[in-house]
Amino acid sequence: MTNCQIPLQGTANMSFFQEPDWGDCCEKILLPPTHPNAEVIEIPGYKLVYCNGACPRNYRVYKGESMLGLIFQHIAHWSSGIDEIRYAQPLNAVIALDDFLLAASMANKTDENIAA
Repeated sequence: MTNCQIPLQGTANMSFFQEPDWGDCCEKILLPPTHPNAEVIEIPGYKLVYCNGACPRNYRVYKGESMLGLIFQHIAHWSSGIDEIRYAQPLNAVIALDDFLLAASMANKTDENIAA
């Protein structure tokens, strides 16, 4: 044995030097809509990108390059994540989310004007 060789004290320590097997837990679930592996639903003016979940399935909503929020696909309906309303189509849930954010931003601007 030369000075450079280090004897191993068993094979149990070998796994430390190998790539860890994390299974599926480290799979990217927040892929951008432009990623080739992203599951994307195109709706005119919006993109829904699957995040996770089975029932409901969670989707991030994009308008252009901006993420608006989440909507959820249940077996029989969609919901926008901001209300208790059930929508038959994903577009309706997306529009409700977009409208809510628009109204909230207008209310915020009004509050700023009142404070000034």
